[in-house]
Amino acid sequence: MRTDWWRTSWMYAPPAQASGPSSAPSRCPGASHGYTKVKEIGQGSYGKATLVQDTENKLYVMKTIDMSSMDKKQRRDAINEVRVLSFLKHPYIVSYRESFSENNTLAIVMDYADGGDLYQRIGATRKAGQTLGERPILRWFTEASLALKYMHDKHVLHRDLKSQNLFLTSSDRMRIGDFGISKVLENTAAFARTAIGTPYYLSPEICQEKPYSFGSDVWALGCVLYEMAALKVPFDAQNLQALVQKIVRGPLPQIPAQYTGDLRQLCWDLLHRDQNQRPTSTDIIQRRYVQEEIRRMLHEERAKAAAAQQQAPGPQPSSSSQPGSSHGNQGQAQVLRKPASYRSAYSPARQYPPPGQGPGPGGPPIHSSGNRVASPGRRYP
Repeated sequence: MRTDWWRTSWMYAPPAQASGPSSAPSRCPGASHGYTKVKEIGQGSYGKATLVQDTENKLYVMKTIDMSSMDKKQRRDAINEVRVLSFLKHPYIVSYRESFSENNTLAIVMDYADGGDLYQRIGATRKAGQTLGERPILRWFTEASLALKYMHDKHVLHRDLKSQNLFLTSSDRMRIGDFGISKVLENTAAFARTAIGTPYYLSPEICQEKPYSFGSDVWALGCVLYEMAALKVPFDAQNLQALVQKIVRGPLPQIPAQYTGDLRQLCWDLLHRDQNQRPTSTDIIQRRYVQEEIRRMLHEERAKAAAAQQQAPGPQPSSSSQPGSSHGNQGQAQVLRKPASYRSAYSPARQYPPPGQGPGPGGPPIHSSGNRVASPGRRYP
């Protein structure tokens, strides 16, 4: 279990304590916009996270940031979160609703992830003396990877990926949130230079004050993957200096042997200390191991769509819609078609070469340019 010398700015309450409106809702900064305060669920250096409900009793999270004592850079960071959230629209990213200012307070209204966050889930699992199964780990990792690819395609660096910023819905779907220190690069070849983020998830290049890019988000995702499997962060220390030494030069941690070689190899590749040798977000979702999970996700969504179609009230199908008729086949195809959100979320599946010639265990990764890179030649112990 990690030590407490570093504390996160935003701590969301466990879902059991924030499951619904209180008996006596109070006013909040968004009262003039139709929001009523339910309860505070987080406290930070510059503001609060509040569970609110609108006039239709839908629950949202309102992040209120006091900008009266902020300097120019801090104000810019606060406004940056609004800008980034407003144009990121993806099924695995916390949805932005609106923002407004009242009395030097910036309010950002976002969808409420009523399942808590991944950090809480990991902590509860560890406290119960249990482990997370590989199937939910792979599902959450795949959802986060799809969101990360979407962000990187839009030249957005998150820069603070961690289990506390990965939120869960009541149906256990993952949502990436908290874009307060994200950065939009001019192009995919650009690099950032400001050392920023949560210490446990800092990449070696950031620790060494080198320019960094999308590979740092990939490193952080590798840390989260390890954390889900081992129920602890991969690198821990009593102070920042010792932590940096472990990240840059310490031995790489081993995922428990109960998990498959595919998962262990994936984590090992994401935690490569050379950012040029890490897989890109595109490479990640093109691995066979992840592609198989994407196919399972698509199958589940199609099954849900078909079930919803059968339960929907309406006239009984005519003889022309029976199997075998062109009209019936067309209707069936429409039922099985992916929902719009999934069409945007998933990259088309790629045909993989035989084992040993492509990405994943047994072969070097293939980057989006199609050029092979030198394999690090590592295999997880």
